[in-house]
Amino acid sequence: MVKIEQQDDTVVFVVEGWHKLWALRSELRIPQVHIKGARRDAWASHARGLRMPGTHIPGFLKAGTFYLDGFFDHKPSFIDVQHDENTIVVDLADEQFNRLIIEVEDPDEAVTLLNGLAAEPV
Repeated sequence: MVKIEQQDDTVVFVVEGWHKLWALRSELRIPQVHIKGARRDAWASHARGLRMPGTHIPGFLKAGTFYLDGFFDHKPSFIDVQHDENTIVVDLADEQFNRLIIEVEDPDEAVTLLNGLAAEPV
């Protein structure tokens, strides 16, 4: 699961618990201006792709860096999902990742927060 914190003009996505080990990351720091928007999508983590590096246990967990749109032409996505119903997708610009596909405690609250930040001028 990922916790979202706003720190000035940066949004910090904190990977919690054992997910740090599975995803091989403890946090992602994204400037607010690089967040294009967010949406709920319970099936987003089911996309097929190349895992580099990360963990995929079918039916249980997907966490780490995944190339979902092809290896050579696109940026990877960061995924950390165990429970599909709490999944959101965060679209990014000018970042290492094309998108974040993450599980959060309250998907509606997270989407509202991130879409509000995306609409705010910094």
